[in-house]
Amino acid sequence: MKFKNTLGVVIGSLIAASSLQALAQGQGAVEVEGFAKKEMFDSARDFKNNGNLFGGSVGYFLTDDVELRLGYDEVHNARSEDGRNIKGSNTALDALYHFNAPGDVVRPYVSAGFSDQSIGQNGNGGRNGSTFANVGGGAKVYFTENFYARAGVEAQYNIDQGDTEWAPSVGIGVNFGGGKKAAEPVAAPAPEVCSDSDNDGVCDNVDKCPGTAANVTVDADGCPAVAEVVRVELDVKFDFDKSKVKEESYGDIKNLADFMKQYPATSTTVEGHTDSVGTDAYNQKLSERRANAVREVLVNQYGVGGERVNAVGYGESKPVADNATEAGRAVNRRVEAEVEAQAK
Repeated sequence: MKFKNTLGVVIGSLIAASSLQALAQGQGAVEVEGFAKKEMFDSARDFKNNGNLFGGSVGYFLTDDVELRLGYDEVHNARSEDGRNIKGSNTALDALYHFNAPGDVVRPYVSAGFSDQSIGQNGNGGRNGSTFANVGGGAKVYFTENFYARAGVEAQYNIDQGDTEWAPSVGIGVNFGGGKKAAEPVAAPAPEVCSDSDNDGVCDNVDKCPGTAANVTVDADGCPAVAEVVRVELDVKFDFDKSKVKEESYGDIKNLADFMKQYPATSTTVEGHTDSVGTDAYNQKLSERRANAVREVLVNQYGVGGERVNAVGYGESKPVADNATEAGRAVNRRVEAEVEAQAK
């Protein structure tokens, strides 16, 4: 299994396939990383010491959670029993599955794949070539939407020789090109033209109060309407330390969107909140991500104009239940919004 000769071609293809105009995580994103490993060689090699590996990788997210990663590294500072410098290199192709959601600060992962190793041997000038099956795990910590640090460990089983080596590693990387394009709004059908002699918006054939004076609000029958204030409220709950909108909340968000479409002069502020677990600074950011997540559903999925929806986060400062209990904390992990208008 020889990957080294195709490394440059695959890296170039992955980068060319991604959109460099949008910097984001999630499906379609490309992650480029530089890393360092400590290779703990099996005792069968009879090396004088373990080696340091330095290299890089490029990964492509097939989905929001599954990444295909190609990496290359070279061996440094390993010595044979006679003090000779050991040279070597590894090329690996791995699949990673990430937990949590794109945009979360911490994303743990597990990995599995194969690698090809070419390395010097103890006592002669030749090289040993072996194929490894790799499994591992670790976590990525995102300092910003596009910059992260990673720590992990791999177990590398030598398929050709039957021994196992270990490689803890750390890395720093960037990602770009992900995110999903918002669906284009569907054009509304042209309104049916009808005769409306008093210009009250109700066709003459169904107008029960013809001749209504100008600037008078009328009901569906064309008669003067009694002003009535109507209101819609939204309360979306979140899982602990998450900012992803749950599927069961989409119906409530759609009800708010339909109300705002019915009353196009309305606007709203989406307010994000957290429970008291964690620091004030972290909860403030989490509440903002929750508010923005609901705002994106309103704007991108249900077509409410972006200028009509603001999003703010209040962190843990406005609890509505007791944070000393799990039930109370669950109630406080929320996003709220309300809209009111005069009924038509």
